[in-house]
Amino acid sequence: MARSRPLTLILAGALAAGGLLALTPGAQAADAELARNGGFEAGLDGWTCTAGSGAVVTSPVHGGTKALKATPAGSDNARCSQTVTVKPNSTYALSGWVRGSYVYLGASGTGTTDVSTWTGSAPDWQKLSTSFTTGPSTTSVTIYTHGWYGTPAYQADDLSLYGPGGDPVQLPAAPTGLAAGSPTSTTVPLTWSAVSGATSYHVYRGATKIQTVTGTSATATGLTASTAYTFQVSAVNAAGESPKSAVVTATTTSGGGGGGDQGLPAHALVGYLHASFANGSGYTRMADVPDSWDVINLAFGEPTSVTSGDIRFSLCPATECPNVESVAEFKAAIKAKQAAGKKVLISIGGQNGQVQLSSTAARDAFVTSVSKIIDEYGLDGLDIDFEGHSLSLQTGDTDFRNPTSPVVVNLIQAVKTLKAKYGAKFVLTMAPETFFVQLGYQFYGSGPWGGQDPRAGAYLPVIHALRDDLTLLHVQDYNSGPIMGLDNQYHSMGGADFHIAMTDMLLTGFPVAGNADRFFPALRADQVAIGLPASTQAGNGHTTPSEVNKALDCLTKKVNCGSYQTHGTWPALRGLMTWSINWDRFNQWEFSKNFDSYNWS
Repeated sequence: MARSRPLTLILAGALAAGGLLALTPGAQAADAELARNGGFEAGLDGWTCTAGSGAVVTSPVHGGTKALKATPAGSDNARCSQTVTVKPNSTYALSGWVRGSYVYLGASGTGTTDVSTWTGSAPDWQKLSTSFTTGPSTTSVTIYTHGWYGTPAYQADDLSLYGPGGDPVQLPAAPTGLAAGSPTSTTVPLTWSAVSGATSYHVYRGATKIQTVTGTSATATGLTASTAYTFQVSAVNAAGESPKSAVVTATTTSGGGGGGDQGLPAHALVGYLHASFANGSGYTRMADVPDSWDVINLAFGEPTSVTSGDIRFSLCPATECPNVESVAEFKAAIKAKQAAGKKVLISIGGQNGQVQLSSTAARDAFVTSVSKIIDEYGLDGLDIDFEGHSLSLQTGDTDFRNPTSPVVVNLIQAVKTLKAKYGAKFVLTMAPETFFVQLGYQFYGSGPWGGQDPRAGAYLPVIHALRDDLTLLHVQDYNSGPIMGLDNQYHSMGGADFHIAMTDMLLTGFPVAGNADRFFPALRADQVAIGLPASTQAGNGHTTPSEVNKALDCLTKKVNCGSYQTHGTWPALRGLMTWSINWDRFNQWEFSKNFDSYNWS
């Protein structure tokens, strides 16, 4: 949250491009067509596309009624591939028709020289052809097509591989060793042993197939608390699907009481109160905060130094805020709000309050000092508003489910300690920026090749580890660059579309950095609120009341959705958050009045 003018975060770093391979001579006559579903008439059957980049379209097509459309995004070049059984020491001809800019067709794993051909510009269908000879022990190759980073979608159709057919692929055996890890109230992690010859695995909940993954782990999401579920896994390759594994049963937790509503109304309004400083919006006394506000976050508790973990909070000095109340009046007003059913939290961080718990000493100081603030003012809980460089992931910290970076691990441990100290009624909220959450769909930390911003997606391990203690997540849908949604399109702040796409990601879940084996599970709808600036002065990305209402209509009623198609309907969406109560007052209470008048039914 910005005190004066907003801070816009920009993702830095570029990925190096490899060299381009030349066309190879034409292949000799082939024995048989080996590519499966090369015309995409059966959808994506037989093909795997990275990061959900591929889709089947009915126009434009080269032959038949369908074709592939794949969209590069960020560090993903929209690679769609298929593994084909071949014979050693044999020659094969690979060809296909493509449209678009910088479209590639190639084969890898040949055992000799892998080949690729490409076109820099194909405004209409253009045929690409190449050939290769397999090595003395090669029994399978991968054929693929892809685009290039930062370019528009491309189309491909009628892909074919001609040559001697390999020995028939054997149906894989049923997976063994299926085990369930520690469930949460909404998720169950699963692992199993690898199966020889398998190229992917189907995951079943009861009789329903819920996921297909290429690795040997998956997380079942969207489950109900305190409920027993059965799971099985099957192995898949070109020959088909194996028998299912033995059944494993897991029961979700009750949620521990920490992720519930803690007395909040079904639809709540959250606001930040400039309690420790003044800016152009003016100072608002606690007693003057209208009843519209269900959660009041005191901005801000800040550290004595970036790495100390020692958090301090005090009211705005009278020299800066002439109308500031006394400490006794402030505490009395907090009690009055709580008596009226409102929650008052200390918010830690903000734009200027960088907090890096890089040591266990800082972690312990954080717990002690935050406890002191909560006790002194009689507060209901804690809001984590770490921004800037507070959270980042060290090189090699690539799995949000098992973080290793000290600033992340220590924050999780500190919050769990506070939760254990104050019990089930402790209110925990978080206000990360999109850079630290939804950007994780494309980028996570410094990335597999390095060079990415190590802060990308860095809130995900914190949210995931604390999801059963989390009361509300209200991501700041402002001061943000364009962010890719689950439709693999970029969305820009300021209108209903941005809030719909960003919130849908939280309520649907998503593969982190495009890795289907590392899926960030969905949050419950009652744990999610949408964060917006209260006025044009409060931050970049102000959204008019009519657009706010469109977003709520779409997410809770599936109406007024525009072009983005959500993956569900969530009438239990908790509500809205805004920066800030002060700026809303400055803007004649437009934001809170619109919330009060919205019809949720």
